[in-house]
Amino acid sequence: MAEKVALITGAARGIGLATTKLMLAEGWRIAMLDRDRDELSKASTGLDGATPFFCDVSIAEHVAETIPSILETFGRLDAVVNNAGVAEFGPIEATDFAMWRRVMETNLDGVFLVSQASIPALRETRGALVNIASISGLRASTLRVAYGTSKAAVIQLTKQQAAELGEYGIRSNCVCPGPVRTKLAMAVHSQEIIDAYHDAIPLNRYGSEAEIAEVIAFLCSDKASYVTGQVIASDGGFESTGVGLPALRE
Repeated sequence: MAEKVALITGAARGIGLATTKLMLAEGWRIAMLDRDRDELSKASTGLDGATPFFCDVSIAEHVAETIPSILETFGRLDAVVNNAGVAEFGPIEATDFAMWRRVMETNLDGVFLVSQASIPALRETRGALVNIASISGLRASTLRVAYGTSKAAVIQLTKQQAAELGEYGIRSNCVCPGPVRTKLAMAVHSQEIIDAYHDAIPLNRYGSEAEIAEVIAFLCSDKASYVTGQVIASDGGFESTGVGLPALRE
């Protein structure tokens, strides 16, 4: 287990950092990727077994340079967690093409670029891809025309990867988090929105970054050796009850 290496994008904070810490505790070595150089440096300090790599996954040249550097550092790659993402919300008529592209470049293009560049190394280890989408990719909601569409595309990309890469022993799965109690979410969610989410989620609470990390780590591990092409909503049952809350329309 000590030999296994995972690449995690968007690793400087949130779900990416929580997954990094969990997988380090489980014996993995981690390549931490992020485009926020300062936050990445802070987040990686003191994490034994983790190495930071500055990389903007939406830029093909960055990815093409970074993957070889990871392999030079670690010598192998067993799992790729495509977690990096951006969230910009607004009504359809107010979503200009520049905003649309900003969301797609990171949320979709980044997943494609990092996954494709990692395939040769994952073939060697019969490794795993885990793509992080969102509940917004499973069910339409308000103000999410770019974000939700990008995440729905990630779900389809995951299935394509599973279909085409299975012959190499590479597994590809997708995790769709529901509302998660992150610093960013708590900063932008009004009390009315928080209450509405609690009412709509069967478990009656937000999830935690650590809970999402547990699902990701499982899918990267040998415990999920016969699991591929799956879309797992880690959302407290939110997807089963629908979205589109009135409080989110305001």
